Amino acid sequence: MNMLNENKALRVCLILVLAVVGMAMVIGGWKMTGEMKGLLTMLVGLALLIAALGVYNKPFQDKKKR
Repeated sequence: MNMLNENKALRVCLILVLAVVGMAMVIGGWKMTGEMKGLLTMLVGLALLIAALGVYNKPFQDKKKR
């Protein structure tokens, strides 16, 4: 993840891709009402949105020395 801290354009593109694909999967899964496949699609989309948040917050983490 050190490369993502150094290269801002790569980080922004990755966040954008993860967020757009995640939202598309959540909305697509929401349209599959009553199907297990829709629920699984929404959960994968949610995981992608959380991953986008993780990539966004990575540079702001405290560097604790143990």
